[in-house]
Amino acid sequence: MTRVERRERERAERRQAIVTATRELAEAEGWEAVTTRRLSDRIEYSQPVLYSHFENRNAIIEAVALEGFSELSAAMHDGKSKARSPEAALRGTARAYVEFAKANPALYDAMFTLATDLPFGRSEAPVQLHDAFDEIRKAVEPLVGSRDPETLTEVVWSSMHGLASLARAGRLRPDFYEKRLAILVDLLTSGRG
Repeated sequence: MTRVERRERERAERRQAIVTATRELAEAEGWEAVTTRRLSDRIEYSQPVLYSHFENRNAIIEAVALEGFSELSAAMHDGKSKARSPEAALRGTARAYVEFAKANPALYDAMFTLATDLPFGRSEAPVQLHDAFDEIRKAVEPLVGSRDPETLTEVVWSSMHGLASLARAGRLRPDFYEKRLAILVDLLTSGRG
């Protein structure tokens, strides 16, 4: 391994250490606790080292969000991978989405609640955003019928986000989780015409 390769590997490892420490701190204490000073103390690098990897705190949050989108994509893929019908695939995708949001509240906030400059819904969006959208689209496509697949995917994503956000906030009846997923799938499959 050359010196340049080693330096690049060490730089990538430091960057990942910053992202990991950010996630851990946010999950443990909330995003208000995430400051560059706290992060530099936690990973034992100076603030200038942090700024050599990320322009500011928002750039760190965006890196966390992108990592989250990769994990969400994998979770949704797994959620539908053993489904035996299009309806079951959509239900598995929705279940994986809602459970991901519940299990990773600070990460989910970085992805959807905190202000970022990530270009959602545009061609220049990072691959992680496209991958997450595509996982939902793959579950929706068999149920599209004569409807526009991209728009229907946006509606499904919006519905899953609404269910996840309201459930996380304790604003939905907890005993009706499965019923809500079934109704979502029923609504989509009833309009295939």
